Parts: sequence; structure tokens; C-alpha cells
Amino acid sequence: MTIDTGDSRIKLDIEDRLALITIDRPDKLNALDLKMITALERAAHLVDSHASARVAIITGAGEKSFCAGGDIAAWAGYSATEFAMQWIRQGHRAFDALARMRQPLIAALNGHTLGGGLEVAVTADLRVAEEHVKLGFPETSLGVLPGWSGTQRAVRRFGAQTVRRMAVFGEVFTAEQGLALGLVDRVVPKGKSLETAKAIAQTVMQRGTLATQATKMMINAAEGEEGERPLEALASLAVAESAELNEGVTAFREKRKPQF
Repeated sequence: MTIDTGDSRIKLDIEDRLALITIDRPDKLNALDLKMITALERAAHLVDSHASARVAIITGAGEKSFCAGGDIAAWAGYSATEFAMQWIRQGHRAFDALARMRQPLIAALNGHTLGGGLEVAVTADLRVAEEHVKLGFPETSLGVLPGWSGTQRAVRRFGAQTVRRMAVFGEVFTAEQGLALGLVDRVVPKGKSLETAKAIAQTVMQRGTLATQATKMMINAAEGEEGERPLEALASLAVAESAELNEGVTAFREKRKPQF
């Protein structure tokens, strides 16, 4: 089933409990403009709210690039205020939505993963990279910085020194180097990232759904990803399973005082 995200360049397909998000702009190395970023946020919310979706995968179209990050032509003409309040702010909204989906998210890195593209990959719970992939944060060479949480979420997940080497000193890592540094979790032959990600997704689907989602939420909380949301969500889940909630709702409908 294909679901409309508001932009044909961000595709969302959900089949057999698996959600697949594809950044589909291969002629521009899957670089993102503001409309695509907004569609990514919508895709994340659609997956999160889909009753049958158990696991999600995000990948790029073509063979050259998973995502080349932000389209320079899209943001170069912005004023400073527009850049900060539209481009950066909307990017954070979209990437936060991806990182905080209840379903585990796997990034199938089918090509170079640079700048904002690496920031997209960082939102995933697991990264599968093809052997030809390069990873890095080249933003400072353009006079900007990794503004979509490349200095925050990436540091929490990969460590400050690894991010410093990419963002400050300009190092670009191969997939194998990225594996050693923890930037990626698997390295596979060219053309095999999506197939591998789908196989991993199948193993996740054999595990308890609520337990897996709650575990992801608690790990996110340990990383400082979600603030107070996990505590309130898990407490609400416990209350929702109680007889008191049923009595309270029933009493409300019957216009009487609940008997707790």
C-alpha cells in the first residue's frame, strides 16, 4: 500500500507490517529541499500512527547516494532568519519525528551518506551500509554547520570525537571505517543494503511488539532523546490496562460517579 506524503519524492509504502520510506530524487543525489523535509516529517507520523506497521526502513533511490543532505540551491537564497526559522527548524521537526517513531527504524545506506544525509541516518536505530558508501559532515567547508542535530544527536549516538573528526577536521569515512567507529552496524556488498535491512526487519517482527517499542523508547530516553515522554507514555499504558480506567469511562458514559 502506497501512502501519500505530500511530495512524490518522499515515498511511503507499507506492506506486511513493514514500512518503507524512500528518498526518491536520484538526479540530485537525493538532496532535500524544504518540501521534501516536510514530507519526511509527515511520513514519520504516518508510520508511527499506522496500526499494523511493526518496523520501518529508510533508504534512497538509485545507487550513488543515500542522501546528499540539504539541497544547496534550496537554502542558499534564504535570509538568516529564514534559514534559522524555516530550514533548520523544520529539519529538526522532521528528524525528531523519525528518531522518535515507536517502530524500530533501519537505515539502508545504498550510497554516499553526507551532511544532512548522515543526520537522517543518525535518526535510525540501526544502519546497514553498502561497501562503497562514504560518511561525513562536510558542512564547515561551505561555511555552515551540521544544523539538523549533527552536533547533538550524532554526538550522543557516536561519541564526540568521531563527530569532531568529521565535522571539524573534515574526515570522510568509508563504510568499513564507519563500522569500526560505530557509525554503521553492518557492511554489505553493493546493492544489498535494502535486502539486508528487510531480513533484519523480519527478525524484529518475531519479537514482542509492545516490549520492543517500549525498549526502544527507554533507550531513547537514556540517550536524552525524548525527555519526559517515555515516563508518561509507559505510565499511561499501565493505567490504560487497569480496571479503574474502564470504570471511569463507563461511569462517564452512564452519567454516574465512578466506583473505584
